[in-house]
Amino acid sequence: MRKGLLSLALVLFLVQCSKVPVTGRKQMKIVPTSQMATMSATQYEQVKKETPPLPDSDPRAQMVKKVGAKIAASVNKYLAENGFKDRLGEFNWEFNVVEEKTVNAWCMPGGKVMFYTGILDICQGEEGIATVMGHEIAHAVARHGNERMSQQLVIQGGGMALSVLISEKPQMAQDLFMTAVGAGSQLGILKFSRMNESEADQMGLVFMAMAGYDPGVAVDFWKRMAAGKGGEAPPEFLSTHPSDERRITDIEAYLPEARKYLP
Repeated sequence: MRKGLLSLALVLFLVQCSKVPVTGRKQMKIVPTSQMATMSATQYEQVKKETPPLPDSDPRAQMVKKVGAKIAASVNKYLAENGFKDRLGEFNWEFNVVEEKTVNAWCMPGGKVMFYTGILDICQGEEGIATVMGHEIAHAVARHGNERMSQQLVIQGGGMALSVLISEKPQMAQDLFMTAVGAGSQLGILKFSRMNESEADQMGLVFMAMAGYDPGVAVDFWKRMAAGKGGEAPPEFLSTHPSDERRITDIEAYLPEARKYLP
């Protein structure tokens, strides 16, 4: 009993000591970053094997890689200069594009980024790509995947350590990981997902600004995203993302702060 209480106290201590860059929010983190990085690298290679990315000679891939490199460099500089230098080793940045109509992009822990060509038409060029890139990279920098994986382990894994879950229930561990990095979610933790999305919006604006992109273009991007849905979207309480109207309003409100980071 005493051992269990000591373990709980240690977890709570670690939670209080873990905070998100830029926003300073304290977060739950009970999964070792190294384990998330290992799973990320494995899953990313699997995705590339199943859906080979565009070659480096493709102009679309070149543009995504260019924007990704600029924002990643700005992120690394921010971390080094703002008390998060110890996190630089977490990232081995990689940027790829898949030829697929899916309107999506994501960034796994460790900086493994994937864009789908379906979102590039909505991006409408380099600044739109920077909007998406900043947002997705923000998820990795904020360790949202780790935070959500920790929540999933408590809710669905019965508090089991990730290493034990991988050993005893590897498929469940894989499914929880993919859910944690954005492949799905359960209604019970939707409020955390929406919070993560809003936080990534703010951080993404800062990161794109540091890389020299006007964060104001994010408003037009999200308006195009909303228009592309044709009004078909679930009620916000059933969605892992904020409603389009709320997202745009929140972004507009945060622009003065984000623009302070422009070179």
